[in-house]
Amino acid sequence: MTAESHSAAEIPSRLDQVREDIRLACRAAARPADAVKLVAVSKTMPAAAVEQAIEAGQRVFGENRVQEAYGKWPALKDLHPGLELHLIGPLQTNKVKEAVALFDVIETVDRPKLARALAEEMERVGRRPRCFVQVNTGEEPQKAGIAPDEAAEFVALCRETFGLPVVGLMCIPPLDEEPAMHFALLAKLAKESGLDELSMGMSGDFETAIAFGATYVRVGTAIFGARVLLE
Repeated sequence: MTAESHSAAEIPSRLDQVREDIRLACRAAARPADAVKLVAVSKTMPAAAVEQAIEAGQRVFGENRVQEAYGKWPALKDLHPGLELHLIGPLQTNKVKEAVALFDVIETVDRPKLARALAEEMERVGRRPRCFVQVNTGEEPQKAGIAPDEAAEFVALCRETFGLPVVGLMCIPPLDEEPAMHFALLAKLAKESGLDELSMGMSGDFETAIAFGATYVRVGTAIFGARVLLE
């Protein structure tokens, strides 16, 4: 663990602060306080830290890696029925079987091959996690996500051809750009496709995302502190 990491004892108070910040941001945007759901991003965090958040009432969590999630979440879900787990990192097609079995929401659908694989696995096992299409709003070559000008066509493909339960769009703005324009773009694209859910905003910018219509915000560091460094 990094030297800057915070003890698990701080997690409930940090969680309370984030919830209050969300409430205030909703008020400032003239939105109901329950319009935004908090996804506590627990990637690299041990199960003990997650337990602290669960005991403080948190029920929705996000993980970046399928393999890491399998190391802690089956047991946590058994102990705490009703938890909702989101996959918020890139999904490779060879991990689709595990992802469909474990996650309740898959936020990173970004290419036809993956959409087809997810649809086939959902049909095979009879389990249908809700899906978000990830949009690369900054069109960054190193980042996953469908290009903005291809989003509407891809959403239609996912829903009409593959029958995926697509409910919204997700984005991760470039680090060196003002996030507001990316949040505005994602909201516009979602409206064009008739989608109600927007997963956007992280620890440093979720208040801005709420102002632009986010329905899910993904917050990790502000709750759990600095990340544990993986080998």
